Amino acid sequence: MELRHLRYFIAVAEEKNIGRAAVRLHISQPPLTRQIQQLEEDLGVQLFTRTPRGMELTPAGELLLEEARNIRSVVEQATERTQRAGQGKLGRLDIAIFGSGILDTIPKLLLIFRSAFPDVKVVLHNMNKEAQIEALRQRRIDAGFNRFIAPLNDIANEIVTTEKLLLAVNEDHALARETTIPFRVLADHPLIVFPSGPRPSFVDKVMNMCHQKGFTPQIAQEVGDTVTGVALVASNFGVCLVPESATVLALPGVVYRPISDLPENSGVDLNCIYRADDQSPILKSFLDTVRDFRDKSN
Repeated sequence: MELRHLRYFIAVAEEKNIGRAAVRLHISQPPLTRQIQQLEEDLGVQLFTRTPRGMELTPAGELLLEEARNIRSVVEQATERTQRAGQGKLGRLDIAIFGSGILDTIPKLLLIFRSAFPDVKVVLHNMNKEAQIEALRQRRIDAGFNRFIAPLNDIANEIVTTEKLLLAVNEDHALARETTIPFRVLADHPLIVFPSGPRPSFVDKVMNMCHQKGFTPQIAQEVGDTVTGVALVASNFGVCLVPESATVLALPGVVYRPISDLPENSGVDLNCIYRADDQSPILKSFLDTVRDFRDKSN
């Protein structure tokens, strides 16, 4: 028994007439009659009673009609879900996150994507940059968010947003009384930097900017992430350069101040990375969302 046999059977059962069913199915009557006879032979039961008025279902036919409609519904659902998966509207997307982007930009982006594609299950993984690249290559994740990605042949990169830098200072610190802070002033204060771990990283950018301004900073602490850095500012261990997204960390005792003379190209990119050869429709839908978000944010 094939799906077409069930389709023919349902049409005849609902129309109760071979001629009308043939018109509905856009086929001629003799082939339809042969298909119904073949179905009865395959099942070994009589499905219809032939009467002068047309075709009446037998008890076996009544049961098959109920089952056939259920099968048709399942097939239609499977067809729709398969088409939605092929269009990037259904399935699973594994995304790695790290750093200050999760405080602001990434949640906004994920909210937009999940609202547009509610049938895609988004699974988040907390991984640093090195772990993200390894997981991409092992196909354990589909995309990752990080900063300062060195060019790699097998890993593609989309810039999501570029954030300006601010200075996090303790509210009791002398710099907290300033409305804007000259970059060169940082030479006179202990500096908290992040993240510790694989390079290149934000630490390298901070060091390079200081060297451009003609000084070597006093590194008070090198910590793993933005949150720890700002927490140490709250404890008055030093001051800390942070991307703008970090300002959502409203920790008691911490204020954020703009810097008046940042070096050229001081903005900090947030990147979405993924396998360059990944042709997944779901990933394509996600990357389209990333690009649209970036275009609307600029």
